[in-house]
Amino acid sequence: MNSDNIYAIVMAGGKGERFWPQSRLSHPKQLLRLIGNLTLIEQTVDRFKPLLKPENIIIITNQDYVAPMRSLLPNIPAKNIIGEPVGRDTGPCNALAAALVKAQSGNDDAIMVMLPADHVIRDTESMLKVIKDSATVAADGSIVTIGITPSFASTGYGYIHCGEQTETKTETKFFKSLGFKEKPEISTAERFVESGDYKWNSGMFVWSVKTITEAFEKYAPELAKMTEKLYQAAANGNIEDTLATEYDKCEKISIDYAVMEKVDNVLVAECSFDWDDVGSWTALRNQIRPEDNNNVVRGLHESLNTRDCIIVGDAKHLIATVDVQDLIIVHTDDATLICNAKSAQKIKELTSLIGEKPELAKFL
Repeated sequence: MNSDNIYAIVMAGGKGERFWPQSRLSHPKQLLRLIGNLTLIEQTVDRFKPLLKPENIIIITNQDYVAPMRSLLPNIPAKNIIGEPVGRDTGPCNALAAALVKAQSGNDDAIMVMLPADHVIRDTESMLKVIKDSATVAADGSIVTIGITPSFASTGYGYIHCGEQTETKTETKFFKSLGFKEKPEISTAERFVESGDYKWNSGMFVWSVKTITEAFEKYAPELAKMTEKLYQAAANGNIEDTLATEYDKCEKISIDYAVMEKVDNVLVAECSFDWDDVGSWTALRNQIRPEDNNNVVRGLHESLNTRDCIIVGDAKHLIATVDVQDLIIVHTDDATLICNAKSAQKIKELTSLIGEKPELAKFL
């Protein structure tokens, strides 16, 4: 397939509350250098450089993050970094993406690769091979999702039930999807992994503009209307006003609920590359080599009898610990987090509590 007709759309509008206190409303997770020397959004864009021209990479973010992302990604055309006026989940985001790609490509056959901005993938060559094979299959009208072979019984990921393998002329294996499963309890996750018939839902989707538009028309007509209005506005070069109006009145809904759980033409591409979803502080364990006593440390730290902790600070502030285990400790200039490592997902709840108190809102 000609890569000129493939577009990567990076969904980068999240606030990253689970990475508080480093992630803030004004400086979200995707703009942090959590893994390596590049921000997560820079890493995501760099992975597509061997395959796509900068003009074929589109970033959909929060309108407050447009300026810093344009500064961070000077090779991406400014018009390709667009901000949502308000967060409405991934359903409207995908509608906007379809409108932008159709306006830019001028055709319904253009292939969209939808992906989040917070994945860590090191084997870029294998990833691009799966993407190209998925684009080839998607060109025939299928909706493709990339499934990750589970390495453990995770309760933090959604799952995809895979059926029989589908015949294709690609190196990548594709399986018929038998349905998406929400994040399960541990016993269900263990059963999924043991069966060998389930894969983690990576949140990466590949489809043509025509295919996703038809799915909207059938299962989410309001998103179909929104797509058409945004397309007309983008084609005329004045999308901002229409974007504000459409987002103000549209329902908050995920692409999973709007479409993916209803369509019957979904194929699962088998992932042949390394993958990690940087969803909370505990994800650092997969990316940073532990020090003594299984502690993952970024910054200045000294300890006595400290085990299995994740400690994040800087080179100027000493974090010292004594007789502690299984903690997440994150220090910034104006806030310090101390959290049981098993409760990393609850940090988002904590930020909600902080936001309810006017005197603490400045720390978000």
